[in-house]
Amino acid sequence: MSAIITDQLRILNSENFVAGIASTTNSYYVWVGLPNATEYDTNWDTTPPAPKDSFNEENDYWDTMIALKKINAADIVRVVRKITWTSGTTYEMYRHDYSRSNLSPQTSSTNLYDTNFYVMNSDYRVYVCLQNGTDPENPDGRPSLDEPLFTDLEPRSAGSSGDGYIWKYLFTIKPSDLVKFDSTSFIPLPQNWSTNNDVAAVRNNAATSGQLKIVTITNRGVGYGTATTYNNVPIKGDGEGARCSVVVNAAGKIDSVEVTNGGSEYTFGTVDLNSVGLTNPSGSTDASFNVIIPPQNGHGADIYRELGSYRTLIYSRLENDSTNPDFVTGNQFSRIGIVRDPFSFGSSDKLTLSKASATYALKLTGAGSTTATFAADATITQTIGIGSTAVGRVISWDSTTGVLKYWQDKTLAGFNTDGTANTSPTYGYKLFRFTADPTTGAGTTVFGGSTNLNIDTNFGTSSVPGVSTSINNRTYNLGMSFVKGAANPEVEKYSGDIIYVDNRASVTRSTQQKEDIKIVLEF
Repeated sequence: MSAIITDQLRILNSENFVAGIASTTNSYYVWVGLPNATEYDTNWDTTPPAPKDSFNEENDYWDTMIALKKINAADIVRVVRKITWTSGTTYEMYRHDYSRSNLSPQTSSTNLYDTNFYVMNSDYRVYVCLQNGTDPENPDGRPSLDEPLFTDLEPRSAGSSGDGYIWKYLFTIKPSDLVKFDSTSFIPLPQNWSTNNDVAAVRNNAATSGQLKIVTITNRGVGYGTATTYNNVPIKGDGEGARCSVVVNAAGKIDSVEVTNGGSEYTFGTVDLNSVGLTNPSGSTDASFNVIIPPQNGHGADIYRELGSYRTLIYSRLENDSTNPDFVTGNQFSRIGIVRDPFSFGSSDKLTLSKASATYALKLTGAGSTTATFAADATITQTIGIGSTAVGRVISWDSTTGVLKYWQDKTLAGFNTDGTANTSPTYGYKLFRFTADPTTGAGTTVFGGSTNLNIDTNFGTSSVPGVSTSINNRTYNLGMSFVKGAANPEVEKYSGDIIYVDNRASVTRSTQQKEDIKIVLEF
């Protein structure tokens, strides 16, 4: 038995995903991580490897995660391919019947959404091509010569070249959406089309202007008499009320057809020449037509369905925030992703913070702390008990505040990045956390920097955590809660569902830069 999953399911999944992010019951976050990519693969920065999808890899994503930023309803739009109008290009017209048995003429596509049947002009206005000059002499259409610029509600030609194109204006991309969501390959669609007041005129016009817009001639026929125009020629089918104007030329052939009344509720139709007495002699070649059936409820009623929006674009900007410094500077990230419904640390409640740190941190103190250095990704250690050593990797060090952020993964507990065990691990196979409460015989000294420093066990308590520090009459927000000089991540590791991962060349963050992340998900 044969079956297919239609494009409409993909569009529905895109719609549901957008709605899921908008729902207050869900929490979606963009995250960045993996500061030491070249230790995973020496060629990572030139040819980043494809991500892997397994529970083992998911754990590694969490172990090397640095920080997360919440995705809100205003950070996601539905998008379609960017097709920019260019003079001399032959575009494909909207048709309801592209399929495996009726390939599109220009791209040989088996479905409408893979064809180039809409364009964005130089003013960021989007149009559907309803007629591309198709006629018996040009069955595959003709080059477009006139750029569509108008905002009329009804379809029309764009200029006077006679290229045969009929365009339908849909919407203009807002400047704010261009800044946030524009990309080299996709254009953003207006949000909430069915209720958006900015596009109400186009949407309402679809409901009131009639359904049929275009009839093409597939054979002009012969023997239809002298040059005459026939008005109110009915279009017969399963709908009602459609009429067209038919022009016969001096050679007795059908010269043109123009829909004058679109009628309603058509899913098929044909031009009924006989009803107006337009006949030709028996045995002559009959004219034939193709009545183009618009999408449900007409062009512009639902652009997500009409244009095939089974992709979404998520936008997130990483910028340095002195009040919430979760996105560290001075180190790299080589992986970005999306996680759904992670928990707050030590809780089963969903994370709701606008930004969250995924790292551990220590507040260090001691002689020389203001001049001490810790190299990014360098190993740090603390003896927490007899024969027990905590091991971490440096993410960032702030000599002003004394905050050292670090991460731990399986490579620090006797395993390789691929999960295989070492034969003689330096610190054994147990991964210990750094602590302000080491056992007898150990201490709070952290080794690995240019100077050995100690955990500031007087900074923060369980009842009054340390979240800021004052230095020279200036308050520095630390973005994390410290108890006895140690802070846990703000997110519960290994919680929620990691639904997207992208490996990319390393990006080094600095205090003077921002990063715009744009993730396109295809359903």
